[in-house]
Amino acid sequence: MGALILGRAALAAVLAGVLLAPWHGMESGFSGLVAWPAGEAAPLAVLLTIGTRWWLWPAVILLLAPAPALLAGRVPGRLLAWCGAGAIALVFLQGHAIGLRGLAWPILAPLLGDAGPQAALGWGAAILVAGAFAMLSAGLAAQGRFGGDAFIAFLVTGSAALLLLFVFVPLATILAAAVMEDGRVAPAALAQRLTAPEAWSLACIATHQGCGVVWNTLVLATLTAVISTLIGLAFALLAARGNVRAQPAFRAMTILPLITPPFVVSLALIVLFGRTGIVTTALWEWFDIPRSRWIYGLPGVLLAQVLAQAPIAFVLLEGAVRAIGPSLEEAASTMGARRFTVFRTVTWPLLRPAIAACLLLAFVESLADFGNPLVLGGDFDVLSTRIFFAIAGARHEPGRAAALALLLLALTLGAFALQGLWLGKRRYTTVTGKGDSGVPAPLPRGLKMACGALAWPWMLFTAAVYGIILVGGFVHDIGRADMSFTWRHFVTGFEVEWANGPAFRGSAWDSLFTTIQVAAISAPLTAGLGILLAWLLARQVFPGRRSLEFMTMLSFAIPGTVVGVAYIMAFNEPPVELTGTALILVICFVFRNLPVGVRGGIAALAQIDKSLDEASATMGGGAFQTLRRVVLPLLRPAIVAALAFSFVHAMTAVSAVIFLVSARHNLATVYIVGRVEAGEMALAIAYSTVLIVVMLAVVLGIERVVGRAQIGRRATPMAPVRTGA
Repeated sequence: MGALILGRAALAAVLAGVLLAPWHGMESGFSGLVAWPAGEAAPLAVLLTIGTRWWLWPAVILLLAPAPALLAGRVPGRLLAWCGAGAIALVFLQGHAIGLRGLAWPILAPLLGDAGPQAALGWGAAILVAGAFAMLSAGLAAQGRFGGDAFIAFLVTGSAALLLLFVFVPLATILAAAVMEDGRVAPAALAQRLTAPEAWSLACIATHQGCGVVWNTLVLATLTAVISTLIGLAFALLAARGNVRAQPAFRAMTILPLITPPFVVSLALIVLFGRTGIVTTALWEWFDIPRSRWIYGLPGVLLAQVLAQAPIAFVLLEGAVRAIGPSLEEAASTMGARRFTVFRTVTWPLLRPAIAACLLLAFVESLADFGNPLVLGGDFDVLSTRIFFAIAGARHEPGRAAALALLLLALTLGAFALQGLWLGKRRYTTVTGKGDSGVPAPLPRGLKMACGALAWPWMLFTAAVYGIILVGGFVHDIGRADMSFTWRHFVTGFEVEWANGPAFRGSAWDSLFTTIQVAAISAPLTAGLGILLAWLLARQVFPGRRSLEFMTMLSFAIPGTVVGVAYIMAFNEPPVELTGTALILVICFVFRNLPVGVRGGIAALAQIDKSLDEASATMGGGAFQTLRRVVLPLLRPAIVAALAFSFVHAMTAVSAVIFLVSARHNLATVYIVGRVEAGEMALAIAYSTVLIVVMLAVVLGIERVVGRAQIGRRATPMAPVRTGA
């Protein structure tokens, strides 16, 4: 029945793509719809009727061939699969073969003749291709693939197609330059680039020269992953098990670094610890400690990255701590184990999936970070900055940049493999579907003191950094002589005049509105696709599952600047032309932030027993009903983390989109970078303050609307039962 429903839905999508939506013009957004159904906004049916796209008749015929059987209630599995796959191949092949200048493949001239120019594919093509994938999925399910479940088949084929198009194709496009030299394939050039001294030199051991960028990147990423995970774990244990008072203020302080553009944190660190910084000057005047430039290099970049990554670890780990079934801890206590023994033998092992996910995400995010090393790196080069200057520097060397990106990808895959080895094949199930009214075990006193000793000083340091950011927008020149109060910077950016209604005159309004719209669209798409992929990878067994998991991590394996350049190279011409549109920004954010939702969802699913899915199947529930009614309610912490992370990163990202913005679609972070380059530091900090307020309100709103998983717990411990002597 599911395959029949999906097949009929596929047929409806095909008809909509042929009869209603414009076949070309996606690059013009929705503005091109004004001319519908003529001109560039004409649907495929019109183009076929007038004969300008006659070569698309075979694709349409293929997709309509199964219609009689589907309308009669039959599901011809093999016919559906072959027709869907054939139509997809024909649409993309003709898009590559015939471009803006006409026929691009001369070998097809005897078949296609003098084909005229053809624009990029549009919304009609997108709907038709989606219908073709649904038809392919229905055919595979009808043949017994994917357990005969059409929903699973459509999720697997659709997500694989999206990952191939928006992750693998851009990456392959730019990495192809790694083996190219002077327009020809040169494997020797690739080998020379991969083994260059700039990557692997160990001169820092014996001399004062710097080490290779691979070693610098590896040391920085490892330190960032370990330190940020430890800090996040300390905050999570205190929040969930430490009976911390003033929880709203506690959570706001831990989330603040998450909602701040990273380069703004770097600016605040310079104001505090630079050679003429506030703290540096105070130490010089009060304690005669010489001024130095220690903030420029590994310490400064590490501080900035830990400020950004520790809140992510906190959000993920707090959900994992709260999801642990307390009955296991109570059983250990009943057997006479002390609090620390309970934590070491029960609680800590159950946290390993979430801790591994935090280590991996922090490591990979450190590899991909570009803003902090650019501002604070000094002579400490890492792979991301080397790649950026190889692409955007005076010497344009895409081959060298691509080779360095390969090394960065290798580091990420190595981290992924180490995570799998650490977790092994152990089970970490705590949510079994059985009643659990146990009381969470309190933290051992020594562990609580250790967490507090780590968390509270970090909170004070975070408060100092954000104090600089918040104050900087209200003074004439932060860190300099003129620290008098002023509203001038906010008025410049966010002036509003009232003349027959509000008129947004400030220079920052356009970029702010565009950023909020793009983030609001991309965040739920990222969270939804990430949780679905996590459920597929953790709960379903199908051919290519490991390959699908590998592709979800690819977008995190390269720096954002390379992602931006790769998108420009891959989507700047037909058949898929998106450069200059808001859609390319949304797509970039969705697939750039997708690994967070996937890894967080997998970590959460590791604690939910598969017997719940089996019970739902026994009661007659399909995969869709099981996902909606059983799994998703228990994944609320992972959903909150994915929504918050994707929205915040869409608001604060700069490296991945600095090449993708346009005059019509500018973003807040690019505007801030422009103000920094123009020397308007106070205006940049003022804009960042507005972003912080907006994102804090949205993140707290997401948590309140989505809520948290409620797994049966007693509010207070029961009184112990006394026995007689």
